[in-house]
Amino acid sequence: MSEIDARADVSPSSRIGSGVKIGAFAVVGVEVELGDGCVLDHHAVVQGPARLGRGNHVYPFSVIGGDPQDLTYKGERVSLEIGDANEFHEFSTVNRGTVKGGGVTRIGSHNLIMSYAHIGHDCSVGDHTIFVNGGTLAGHVTVEDYATVGAFCPVQQFCRIGRHSYIGAHTVITQDVPPFSKVVSPRDSRCYGVNAIGLERQGFSPERIESIEKAYRLLLRSKLNTSQALEKMRETLGGSEDVLTLIRFIESAEHGLIK
Repeated sequence: MSEIDARADVSPSSRIGSGVKIGAFAVVGVEVELGDGCVLDHHAVVQGPARLGRGNHVYPFSVIGGDPQDLTYKGERVSLEIGDANEFHEFSTVNRGTVKGGGVTRIGSHNLIMSYAHIGHDCSVGDHTIFVNGGTLAGHVTVEDYATVGAFCPVQQFCRIGRHSYIGAHTVITQDVPPFSKVVSPRDSRCYGVNAIGLERQGFSPERIESIEKAYRLLLRSKLNTSQALEKMRETLGGSEDVLTLIRFIESAEHGLIK
């Protein structure tokens, strides 16, 4: 038996498998097929034509099977095919295909689609992929098995993401990503000194801010390495609890320090 909340909007043309759960205000559109054990949380939307296999979970406010975002789309019958055991988290979106792209968007099985990720029209996604929050595929992109698309990564149309590859966060993809590779945009983050205005707003006295600024001059602008800078801080500024807080933070860093 399936559990369908009375407040859900389920099209009479849909086909619902056994053990399906559909929450309040969820929408199941025309020509949607939900396989056994699928879960649509409250306010989840699946539009058709679309076929979802077994055990897929669509979280609140996701829109799966929406119209393709393409100027050439004129309401033609295009579809979405999804395998088994995928997770589509909050506000993620997946579009159906277009006629010029073959008419079908395809997603395999055991994929994790995190919040705000987007899979565009006519894409082909394999199995066991991960789309981190905000990862975005334009149309006609191919993503092979076990690939990871990092947070807020846009992927240009017709690119291919090879199997077992990893794309780091905020990386813009305009060419194919080779299998088994790690791809990431250059990281040039720097520390530019003390957040003095923010500290003033929080009631830090000029003397406290001055001590912190002196510590940062040692850390960032002297010719001392980090260990030497910390030693000098202790010698000259050890009476400041703020500076000691900074020292303890740096000494406990396990992922390096932005300088």
